[in-house]
Amino acid sequence: MRKRKVVLFIASSLDGFIATKNESMDWLEKVEGEGDNGYSQFYDTVDTLILGKNTYNWIVRQGLDQFPYPNKKCYVLSNSQHHDTENVTFISGNLSKLINELKEQSGENIWLVGGGDMFRSFLKEGLVDEIILTVAPTILGTGIPLFKESDNQVELLLKGVRTFNQFVELHYIVKQY
Repeated sequence: MRKRKVVLFIASSLDGFIATKNESMDWLEKVEGEGDNGYSQFYDTVDTLILGKNTYNWIVRQGLDQFPYPNKKCYVLSNSQHHDTENVTFISGNLSKLINELKEQSGENIWLVGGGDMFRSFLKEGLVDEIILTVAPTILGTGIPLFKESDNQVELLLKGVRTFNQFVELHYIVKQY
């Protein structure tokens, strides 16, 4: 049985921001890409998503007609109590234990859907296996950073590079020690 991987799949500006200060990602739509810039291809490789609470709240605030991740098991990390919905299961507690349990189950890869705080926590615990970062040729100057200040250094191995017109996708494997 193939072991599942935890993968961060995200887009950022050239200067490392995933959204503006007011949580807008409109700047991504101004960049000329190709099709969905690899999203569908990636989406087909995952069956489980882990969202940060801020990301989940942002999705809810969009007022979408339906949840954007149908037919996928979705977990939302939260430090407060919430009632599960038909779309998500709220979780808290030991991240390492949860991720190791998920990795031992059969299935596809696990997608980290969220921002810098969650990503930093997962990196610090050594829980990220791969990073697929799509870089937009935009410099925001300020905003919500993907990489927040941290005291741990992470080494990566480049697995591949693809372009989608003006976007560049960098695919890294996280070195585990």
